[in-house]
Amino acid sequence: MLYHLLLPLRDWFFGFNLLRYITFRGASAAVLALLITFWIGPAMIRWLSRMQIGETINNTLPTAHATKKGTPTMGGTIILIAVLLPTVLLARLEQPYVLMVLLALVWMGLIGLFDDYLKDIRKYPAGLIVRRKLAGQISLGLIIGGWLYFWPANAEIRSSISLPFVANGSLDLGFLYIPLVILVITGTSNAVNLTDGLDGLATGLMAIAILAFGVIAYVMGRVDFSDYLNIFYLPGTGELFVFAMALLGACMGFLWFNAKPAEVFMGDTGSLAMGAALGCMAVILKQEILLVLIGGIFVAEVLSVVIQVGYFKLSKRITGEGRRVFRMAPLHHHFELCGWPESRVVIRFWIIGILLALLSLSTFKVL
Repeated sequence: MLYHLLLPLRDWFFGFNLLRYITFRGASAAVLALLITFWIGPAMIRWLSRMQIGETINNTLPTAHATKKGTPTMGGTIILIAVLLPTVLLARLEQPYVLMVLLALVWMGLIGLFDDYLKDIRKYPAGLIVRRKLAGQISLGLIIGGWLYFWPANAEIRSSISLPFVANGSLDLGFLYIPLVILVITGTSNAVNLTDGLDGLATGLMAIAILAFGVIAYVMGRVDFSDYLNIFYLPGTGELFVFAMALLGACMGFLWFNAKPAEVFMGDTGSLAMGAALGCMAVILKQEILLVLIGGIFVAEVLSVVIQVGYFKLSKRITGEGRRVFRMAPLHHHFELCGWPESRVVIRFWIIGILLALLSLSTFKVL
């Protein structure tokens, strides 16, 4: 919005010329999102506390979690506001890629908000019925997948994905591309949601992952960088850098309140929305495979649940007694029950997330 309003006035004030540069608008989006979070965060936390919209704790969780009971939740609304305002103000909204990630963020944010409403206000422990939540995620994936597949400007590579470690490597999936988009967006949304079980864990990992994808978006949106690195050149993806920096700033601001001991939890409002936006960025940038590496902790959390449930059912069918691979799933609870303090689990998972992000970025110049 500001790009179109103020850039034509650059002859009157030279400072407006800075809006030409994506890096300036990205940095501004990050700072603005951070400040918005600091501004509305305390008021939102007080309101949630006053309305008694607090976290309910499952009795099966480690005993240390009992102290979290009643902590304000639905704080993901803070993140959504802090991302939307800077992106609308500073990104070029005529670029369809920006509209796609905003759609993913808002779509799953509303579904998560309704889920939180049912659990924390209406006091329905199960929240939104799983099949309805899944229907919303699949519908979003179908819209994004169809948009990318049938968009004329993307015709040459519309059904292709990038292959890491291979110069100009790609794989054309044909009609299987749209189902892959549905799988990536749905899977990433749920993965971030599963990871949001310790103070600051999902927030910090999202900040790391979205920064990595912001860099990728910037590089792929420049013909000189993409040519040098032998990767897809996707005109317009540079604007996703602005969105990514806004989400980074919102995550860092939210982490101020979400770090141990957390003053607020993001709830499904934040985790489902951010996961969907991350998955959407991955499919837009054709980096679905790299998402598995950048989001390695998210993947590990999901796999731990799948393995735990699958092995329990299989062993019960064979032996009559259900057995477990992990002490508890998702994975972060397993380490808690191994005696690791919560802060140690969080920091070590962050470190692994940083290393995986750096490794992922290093794959772009292999030949």
